[in-house]
Amino acid sequence: MPDSKHLSATPRVALIGFGEAGMTFARAGGWTGRASGWDIAPERRALMGGCGVEAGDDAAAALADADIVLCLVTADSALPAAQDYAALLPPGALWCDMNSVAPGTKREAAAAIEAAGGRYVDVAVMAPVDPVALGVPLLIAGPHARDAQQALAALGFAKSRVVGDEVGRASAIKMIRSVMVKGLEALSSECAAAADAAGVFDEVMASLDASEKTIPWAERIAYNRERMATHGLRRAAEMEESAKTLLGLGVEPVMTRGTVLLQRQAAGGNRERN
Repeated sequence: MPDSKHLSATPRVALIGFGEAGMTFARAGGWTGRASGWDIAPERRALMGGCGVEAGDDAAAALADADIVLCLVTADSALPAAQDYAALLPPGALWCDMNSVAPGTKREAAAAIEAAGGRYVDVAVMAPVDPVALGVPLLIAGPHARDAQQALAALGFAKSRVVGDEVGRASAIKMIRSVMVKGLEALSSECAAAADAAGVFDEVMASLDASEKTIPWAERIAYNRERMATHGLRRAAEMEESAKTLLGLGVEPVMTRGTVLLQRQAAGGNRERN
């Protein structure tokens, strides 16, 4: 069984899901010869070779020799991926669930992985992966967090912190933080839309700037709008998980539900996969 004593200095890594995060990590990692991958989309699998990742003919082939798995799918696919692929893992392989989902979702995924003989790890990615790549801050939780931290460091991840031995703790930090981060994006976009409609955008921005001088509000809103248009579908899925997190804590997610709606609307016809 692979564990902290038996994991190689350069562990074999499998990537499940090959969107923006998977591609960014693989390009930065230089994992050629020790990385395999699987994505349900053929066009994503076709990109793997150029990033030093051997595309599996199926999920079983991609996972066959893995010491550590980076699960980087969409939020709504995180639990099905764990349930569908758990039986394909080598005994003792680390399954690092890096998806933005609720703590309860991660605990369900952990049950599937552990029942099949794998070792589940709750990992929260705490910032955009582009452009920092392997320098992105990671929070790690669960009974195998220390082993995962060691393996991730061997892969080149430079900023990780273990936050506890309970699966769901890292996710709780991420999901609750997202209420503020993504909520501010949605609120700023709504404010700007109203200011545009009233023909008072510049005046409103100047008024906001007068009370806060860090980044001019027009620049901040332009940035927020770009992020929502580009990543709104993924962010909406993440915020649905944040809403579940709040409900699980007995907090009614009124503003969070609104953020889901606005993030999804901002994405419009965009269809991203990550």
